[in-house]
Amino acid sequence: MENIVFRLYENEVRDFSQAPFWFWNDELNEEEISRQLDEFQAHGVHAFVIHPRAGLPESLAWMSVRLLDFMRFAIAEAERRSMWVILYDEGMYPSGSSAGQVVAENPAFACRGWVAVDLTTASPGSKIQGVAVDAQFQVQLNATQTLIAEVERRHDGHRLAIVDQPIHTTIRGLHFIEQDPSRREDQREVDECHPLAADLLNPDAMACFINKVYQRYYDEFSEYFGTTIRAIFTDEPSLLGKHDRPPGWVVRPGTRDALVHINRFLQYDFTPYLPVLWDDRESQAEKYRADYNRAIKARLEETYYKPISAWCRQHGVQLAGHPDASDDIGILRHFDLPGQDLVLRYVEPGKATALEGGHSTMGKCASSAMVHLGAKRNSNEFAGAYGHQLTFTEYRWLAIWLLIRGCNLLIPHAFYYSIRGPRIDERPRDVGLHSPWWKNYARFSNLTGKICWLNTDSQQVCGTAILGLSDFLPWESAKVCFQHQHDFNYLTIEDLLRRVERARDGLRIAGMTYRALIVEPAVMDRLSEEERKLIADIESQRQVVWWKGVEETDGFLAQLYCMDPNPFVFTPFSLDLRIRYVYKRGFAYLLLFNEGGGEIQTRLSFKDSSLVGNGVLVDMDTGREKPWQSNASLNLSPHGCAVLALPIATHST
Repeated sequence: MENIVFRLYENEVRDFSQAPFWFWNDELNEEEISRQLDEFQAHGVHAFVIHPRAGLPESLAWMSVRLLDFMRFAIAEAERRSMWVILYDEGMYPSGSSAGQVVAENPAFACRGWVAVDLTTASPGSKIQGVAVDAQFQVQLNATQTLIAEVERRHDGHRLAIVDQPIHTTIRGLHFIEQDPSRREDQREVDECHPLAADLLNPDAMACFINKVYQRYYDEFSEYFGTTIRAIFTDEPSLLGKHDRPPGWVVRPGTRDALVHINRFLQYDFTPYLPVLWDDRESQAEKYRADYNRAIKARLEETYYKPISAWCRQHGVQLAGHPDASDDIGILRHFDLPGQDLVLRYVEPGKATALEGGHSTMGKCASSAMVHLGAKRNSNEFAGAYGHQLTFTEYRWLAIWLLIRGCNLLIPHAFYYSIRGPRIDERPRDVGLHSPWWKNYARFSNLTGKICWLNTDSQQVCGTAILGLSDFLPWESAKVCFQHQHDFNYLTIEDLLRRVERARDGLRIAGMTYRALIVEPAVMDRLSEEERKLIADIESQRQVVWWKGVEETDGFLAQLYCMDPNPFVFTPFSLDLRIRYVYKRGFAYLLLFNEGGGEIQTRLSFKDSSLVGNGVLVDMDTGREKPWQSNASLNLSPHGCAVLALPIATHST
């Protein structure tokens, strides 16, 4: 059966390839570009993201004719090889500034932020966070500053002036300050240029960004758009940039007219609550800070994500990439290819972070968005800045950690064009051509490609959703679901209000029907009265499962299984076993992953009456297969991955 099932994949290998960040970080030449592309393909990699990176010489400046010429050569070579390409929208990161070109176009487009000046304690003639205070204890503003409001801090009566002003923060740049420095012995990065960050909340500034990057790409490479060039990648746009914020300044994201937007979005006057942005002692600080964050993200959607998304769709390419936060699921509605990033050892094998904390939600964040948006693919940038100590065992584990959660496009971070001098130490490690495991990479490419294929154009068998917010996804109940082989997706309250169809058999959205909706207190506490009434109404239909804490796990699972029974049973079950169950082209596939470090020995039986005949169990590392029938033994080595394929009698997709 394996030959029959995966023969279909063999016709689509290129589409389900990894698409690594290809760090262009040194002097380029066409011969070396061609050689590296040959290496990519020889090792099962048929796609790439052109990512200009620290170490480029100044002669290859961002969006220079020379750099674009090399891009054109690489794109043409990709087309000749039947490869595909994703373009990157910034000269390093985070996105939105075009390597300082937006601010160079108009200094008024520089990144802005809000500071709070305590006028009650200020000294006459002082300057606090760039704001002058006169002898009458009033702020004296220069031409670049705007007074947002004067407001009394409620807990102590102090008078605060909230001032909007440029903060002169920067993004990471492409060029070393010293040309071609030697590698530092302590393996830390060398100094690089830091271009000025743009004001992402200013629609005119972002129109300038689109023109300088997206439109320029189209002007240069339009004949490849929608074919060889499939997408443009935007990378964690950050409202306050990344570097060089003035020391001692406590800045909050803002721009001149942001308070008007905030009040309109929240439908109440936020002015009296401005102090909560700087002081936890204010009454209901957490609630009002959450309101502010929602409003600012909504503004960012209007000025950044929405126009970029519209531009991409108008020009025949997808918007790819990811937002700044791991659980920013609401923003993903603007992506044709919703994504997240797994970097900086947020998640590691053997660590609690694989199942606990906000970062543990990112895999399901992107895949749930894909399902509910009706998108075909979702992506994850992974393994970035895990350090030189990253092993292939860890690297492989990270990939499967994502795939078992529904990812179907892996973006390894990164394949380095060069590791000369300090380049080897810039957000290491190189996981591509210069890695010790490169000679065996083709087998890994084959494993990930097949699972990406299984996760695409398939029907996920899943009857449970966990309620989240647009900017917050709970993880406690998710952890228990993972540990008990009960698959789920995240469903936001916004989708529940606007896109979900209510029915007797469950909550319907985008071809999914959820019989059980898990609700955690951390989410319930942030709902409006209207939203709480909706949850109460769903509960009256016996479709809500309340999470009440770890001590109530048994009761939680009993209620969950009553509403949404598992279609299979593992005896004994293992807390380390992860599953994903899908239908595709007349077969049922159960993807199995041992996330832990010990061996799993169990038996598996199915309750699904639509499954007929015997199946095949495929070891995804070796490709070896063996016949399988219900209640047969199942052994998974530490971090082992297998796929069980069974024919379906009554259901096909």
